[in-house]
Amino acid sequence: MEVGYFIIFWYGILHAFGPDHLTAIADFSIGKSVRKTVLITVMFAFGHGLMLFVFAKVLQHYALPESVTSYGDIISSSVIIAMGVYLLYMVTTDRIRLNQHFHEDKEHVHIYFGNAHSHDGNVMSVSAWGVGALMGIGGVRGMLVTLGLLQSNTVDWGMVLAFVAGVSLVFVSFGAGILYLNKRLLTSLTNVRRAFATAGAISVVVGINMLAA
Repeated sequence: MEVGYFIIFWYGILHAFGPDHLTAIADFSIGKSVRKTVLITVMFAFGHGLMLFVFAKVLQHYALPESVTSYGDIISSSVIIAMGVYLLYMVTTDRIRLNQHFHEDKEHVHIYFGNAHSHDGNVMSVSAWGVGALMGIGGVRGMLVTLGLLQSNTVDWGMVLAFVAGVSLVFVSFGAGILYLNKRLLTSLTNVRRAFATAGAISVVVGINMLAA
């Protein structure tokens, strides 16, 4: 069964490289600290993996037509589009803020929406988990194909953890790249707005392309 876990782990890595997943991670990670970025990416991976395996388990016992399973792709695409539209709305309505201050002689840059910012990352992590769960529905068919390569088609918690580990490896690595851009580029409000506008536009384009595919 160790080979099966490795296959699931490798599938998680390949699955995470989808443009919709990387776009979602970028949307959540722009302007965030290292701790928040790691928390967001891991929560997204857990929500994604858990929902994907739950639906894969259901589809193992109940044969559903292709028209039904295709709704997963529509949900995933719609989530990406909604995220992009939200970011573009924040930019166009001038709701993005940049706050630079010092803590213990170290400069800190906080990027937030609205008139106040918070150090509590619970809301953002829960949102990342929820988005990851919704988008997990779109990968069910690919997971069933992967399970078909194994001798045992039974979904267990070991497979869930193996998949989450593979997805998290890519997400955290990609999030590290976003963190580098945060430190290098997001030092002015103009750059921050450009970054969010770019991320929002890419999200909308990726989502529309997924729907059209």
